[in-house]
Amino acid sequence: MVEEATMKAREVAKKFAKDSNSSLGKIKGATQGQFSISPRDRHNPHIKKIRVVSTVEYYFSD
Repeated sequence: MVEEATMKAREVAKKFAKDSNSSLGKIKGATQGQFSISPRDRHNPHIKKIRVVSTVEYYFSD
């Protein structure tokens, strides 16, 4: 799950760099924030909803 969150962060950063005519550089910093597991709803408590929040900062260059 953490790996998937990190990959998605990089995909978003690449899109941001492309849209701003910049190049994506190395990771400047990263933090792992919230990680929670809870029942999807009260009717299906055996099915879980998982939330992972990661903050990744990248360097950009022109």
